[in-house]
Amino acid sequence: MNTFVELWTYLSATPLFGLTATLGVYVVAHGLYTRWDQAPWANPVLWSVVALAALLMATGTAYPTYFSGAQFIHVLLGPAVVALGWPLWQRRDELAQRWRPLLVASLVGGAAAAGSAVALGWALDLPGEVLRSLAPKSVTAPVAMGIADSLGGIPALAAVVAVVTGLVGALSARPLFRLLGVGTSAADWQARGFALGTASHGIGAARALQVNADAGAYAGLALGMQAILASVLMPLVLRWG
Repeated sequence: MNTFVELWTYLSATPLFGLTATLGVYVVAHGLYTRWDQAPWANPVLWSVVALAALLMATGTAYPTYFSGAQFIHVLLGPAVVALGWPLWQRRDELAQRWRPLLVASLVGGAAAAGSAVALGWALDLPGEVLRSLAPKSVTAPVAMGIADSLGGIPALAAVVAVVTGLVGALSARPLFRLLGVGTSAADWQARGFALGTASHGIGAARALQVNADAGAYAGLALGMQAILASVLMPLVLRWG
């Protein structure tokens, strides 16, 4: 027991705590996710967030203390997103032939995502800065924060909403696709992936990559297109509005 207490005291006082806790929790969560046949409700990102939040609250650990170690993993987010470009490069000829319908689908999907969030917030009489924070909910969190800031919203709130949106999409995708009759042919996997990347950005793309290579490639494409289009168009729409 004394050895455990000494180890805990050491870890909790150094950046190793955040790094060790994040890796350990995710490995366990992913192991259970695999064991349960990748059930949507067992999404390892969701349960890692829940477990880490519970751990920080139970131990009274401040978030900056935790993040001093977790930042070593956080810095890998950029290279991970860039790596999504490799499957796209492998399919470059196919994508070059489809750029028009893909662009239209991305514009319509992005408008529906942002418009539905803002309309719901407006119906609930939420403050203007909250509405502007909801608009980029389907854009990957770092980009959503920048867009919210440029729109006069709250970057921290935009990040939280984006993460929640990604988790909801990853959890609900399979039953929704079944309900809509989207099957498992090659074209259907591409449609599934593009829809996930459009609505649920990075978390949805990660889910798609775990299931099917084509779905993952199209999810990565949709994620990138949403980031670019939203960054350009949302400030323009606000200015013209």
